Amino acid sequence: MLAPGSAAAPFQLESTSGEQVSLRSLAGQLVVLYFYPRDNTPGCTVEAQDFRDHLSAFADAGAVVFGVSRDSIASHHKFRDKHALTFPLLTDPDGSMMARYQAWGEKSMYGKKVVGVIRSTVLIDRRGKIARHWPKVNVKGHAAAVLASVRELAGGEGGVARVPPGERSPRQPSNPPTRKVNPMKLKTPAKKAPAKTPVKKAPAKTPVKKAAVAAAPAPAKTPVKKAPAKTPAKKSPAKRG
Repeated sequence: MLAPGSAAAPFQLESTSGEQVSLRSLAGQLVVLYFYPRDNTPGCTVEAQDFRDHLSAFADAGAVVFGVSRDSIASHHKFRDKHALTFPLLTDPDGSMMARYQAWGEKSMYGKKVVGVIRSTVLIDRRGKIARHWPKVNVKGHAAAVLASVRELAGGEGGVARVPPGERSPRQPSNPPTRKVNPMKLKTPAKKAPAKTPVKKAPAKTPVKKAAVAAAPAPAKTPVKKAPAKTPAKKSPAKRG
């Protein structure tokens, strides 16, 4: 079993992407290498489809996935196209790379000891170290188990997926460089005076409605009655002497 923390063995293999894939070209990424016996066999097909169906989740966690077998690139292309595989397949025709990853050797098949590809998986961290090794794989549910380990590893490393130089991650905007500031030159921001509470205006007085009073005519003055003219007193007749 590959020891966690040990350096992953270097390799350079032909890929269905049309490029040569090497461990050096994958530096700074989480790498899943799953080794399988042969294209288009039942177990290998199920395993490939399972990794295909989880591929977006692997990408979200910052990992790339590669299937590796001894099949030719022509065989890989047919296998890829038939099952709509969306990750690269690598060919290791002489099995030398797989031997370094303990994926080639003696195994039991139908009760007999044979030499061939050992179905296994290796997870490599961003530093090029072995993070996890599955030496004997049960196809059912294996991709989900590897994904769980990838997420755990990504979380332990800060959960940030690094990208190759010259590329920008669509999920992480670039941050402007941090400027060093002399703390002696920092000005203490002046405290703003609290805003004055606006004075509420007294409500406008409701105009008093003048009662519509009909102008009553002034009462007529009662004429003052004049005193009756005094009757002149009658002079008494003069007394005769």
